[in-house]
Amino acid sequence: QVQLVESGGGLVQAGGSLRLSCAASGRTSRSRTMAWFRQAPGKEREFVAAINWSGGSTYYVDSVKGRFTISRDNAKMYLEMNALKPEDTAVYYCAAGPVYSPTLPTKEETYDYWGQGTQVIVSS
Repeated sequence: QVQLVESGGGLVQAGGSLRLSCAASGRTSRSRTMAWFRQAPGKEREFVAAINWSGGSTYYVDSVKGRFTISRDNAKMYLEMNALKPEDTAVYYCAAGPVYSPTLPTKEETYDYWGQGTQVIVSS
């Protein structure tokens, strides 16, 4: 079992920054691909970014490339969000996926464990 707890969400003006954290616990958490997803009001949950078990490989959805940075440090994962836009407003979820995966999956069904989510609101 892996437990995930997100934090760091909040209200920020457009152009501002936020840093989300995901605390992971469980015997296999450090061996798993980790990712951030988000769900905006009235929309389906979408992939944002993923990082492999070692932290050496990352992948981003096009809409956040150059603005968001995913990283991990032992039992924690982060999402540094800069130049935020109103369209980034969503509930952000941390997810844990396959153990020692050679790829960075973007589909929800690939991820086995989920956090409860943290709200990010970007005002214009």
